[in-house]
Order: sequence, then C-alpha cells, then structure tokens
Amino acid sequence: MDRMIFVAMSGAKEAMTAQAVNSNNLANAGTTGFKADFQTSLSQQVYGPGHPSRVYATAQDSGADLNKGSIVSTGRELDMAINGEGWFAVQAKDGTEAYTRAGDFHIDTLGRLKNGAGHSVLGNKGPISIPQHAAINFGSDGTISIQPLGDTPETMVVLDRIKLVNPALEQLQKGMDGLMRLESGKPTKPDAGVSMIAGSLEQSNVNSVSSMVKMIELARSYEAHIKMMQTAEENDRAAAQIIQMS
Repeated sequence: MDRMIFVAMSGAKEAMTAQAVNSNNLANAGTTGFKADFQTSLSQQVYGPGHPSRVYATAQDSGADLNKGSIVSTGRELDMAINGEGWFAVQAKDGTEAYTRAGDFHIDTLGRLKNGAGHSVLGNKGPISIPQHAAINFGSDGTISIQPLGDTPETMVVLDRIKLVNPALEQLQKGMDGLMRLESGKPTKPDAGVSMIAGSLEQSNVNSVSSMVKMIELARSYEAHIKMMQTAEENDRAAAQIIQMS
C-alpha cells in the first residue's frame, strides 16, 4: 500500500506543479512579449524489496516556448516590435544583460528609456538616456534620433542605437524574472541583421484556449491521483480488519 500511495502522491504533486505553470501562462496571456513556460515529467521506477513493478512521476527541467507572438499596430511612437528573429537587450534588476521581445518603451522622469516591466533598454554605451527634445524618431535598425529643443526638424541628431541581438535559441534560457539570458551568463554582440517595427508590439504567444483546456485536464488528473490515494487507504484499512479477524 505504501508504494501505491507514493506513486499517487508523486503524480498529484507533479500535476499541481504543472497547473501552477499553466496558470502563470494564462495570467500572462495579455503581457507584451511574454513567452509561455512548460513543465514536463518523467516516469521513474520505484526500487525497493522485490521487483520494481511501479513507477512514479518526477519533474524534468522546465523550458519556454520561444515561438513568436502576433504583432499588432498601436500607432504609439515608443512602441517597438522585433521584425522576425532577434531580441531587445535590457538591463535586468540585478544589473546583468538580458533579452526580451517586449518593446513597450517609455521614458521615465530621469530620461531613461525603459520597457513596461521597468528594465532599462541597452544601447551601444549601456543603458540609454534621452535628454529633453522636441521630437524623437526610431529607425528600423534601432537608431534613436532626436530633435533638440529650439532646433528645426532638419537638425535631427543621432543619440544612440538600441542593442538588438540574435543569439542561437538553444543557447538561451528563461530566468525567474521572465527575461532570457545566455546559458554562459555572458552578454552577446549586437546583430546588424535584426530590425524592428515602430508603432507596433508583439503580443504574448500564450494560446488562451489551449491553456484553459489544459487546466481542466490537469485538474482531472489531480483528482484521479487523490482518488487513488483514497483507494489505497481503503485497501489498507480492509487488510488491517482481515488481520484482526484472523
């Protein structure tokens, strides 16, 4: 009976973990540039006295779905979307370089260019700062040009260039903060082949309908494992009664 309870318990535990991951995906279905997480489980044999006739579930390393989300036009001058492959380089909260597809930029009160999550956008010389200006323009190659206060539109000045990168996907891993980083932990070089679309944003790649269906499946799986644990308890109680009668 102990083996049966252990198998059911491990299955219920992994179902709860997968449900938490799926719920987080569903909660971020409207988050700009979000990449869905996934959780996988592996069957392992239960070893002990006798033949290993039972298996239990154990979690494998989680990963992320790096497929691109749909791009929608917003018309806002500070909204940017990567055109095709590539990533924006940003500075994470811990000061390290990280990558994201979220281009919902804004300029804070100190003139720093940040995305919606509050991460500073990186340029050729580190975090980008934008002084007071009459107009601003973003080129498809990431170039930022401004019209200084008091000057004419013909006097646009190139301020900096957003760092656009395109590392191999197999080298990327998703952190707890939702940002992508190289497995080596080192920054990567800018890629001149990456371009962006102004006035647009990339949406989350979470499929809400599939996530809802998966939520129901995981809930039923959890209930099945709980019923198995109850059955094991009932069998154990019945066996104890038989022993007492004998």
